[in-house]
Amino acid sequence: MQKYLESSHYINYSAPQVFDQAKQLASGQKDKEHIAKACFEFVRDQIKHSWDYKLNPVTAIASDVLKHGTGYCYAKSHLLAALLRANDIPAGLCYQRLTIENNAPPFCLHGLNAVFLEKYGWYRIDARGNKDIVKADFCPPIEKLAFPIINEGEADLPEIWAEPLTIVVKALESRKTYIELGNNLPDIDLIKTIDIFPDKKHT
Repeated sequence: MQKYLESSHYINYSAPQVFDQAKQLASGQKDKEHIAKACFEFVRDQIKHSWDYKLNPVTAIASDVLKHGTGYCYAKSHLLAALLRANDIPAGLCYQRLTIENNAPPFCLHGLNAVFLEKYGWYRIDARGNKDIVKADFCPPIEKLAFPIINEGEADLPEIWAEPLTIVVKALESRKTYIELGNNLPDIDLIKTIDIFPDKKHT
């Protein structure tokens, strides 16, 4: 669990402004579930999604997301993980593979978080930012994520990562504007499992 509590290059709650914001959100609270909700709602509602609001610069490091008040879903998840970890709440990064528009290929990765709550265990939350067709919330143990998996080729990736995927940070750091990134969102290929013994019963 220790790796989900560490400050790092992208999840840098060691930066004074991130640490101070984390403690401000926890002020007056003792219950970690309440603190986690406060951190989630802050990132969801106060940090603007770069594509929704047409904002630059492209951010990746938690302190930069906080400083500029904007980020893509990936960057917002880095900040949320940092705020949670600063409050001694284990937090990791999760990903979904989703269609970009029109419920058809191409696909892209979507970044969100998992937080460890003592009462429920790992619980996924999505602070990308709500809008008319997106209604994510914090209501454990029920997940209310921004996007359901409904189309062929989409998937919930099961891993909980302590650090962001290399393909994600490369995309964030190689694009200068929100439009460039929006036109070059990171994606991965899914491996389809096949039965190599189709005529035999597995025991």
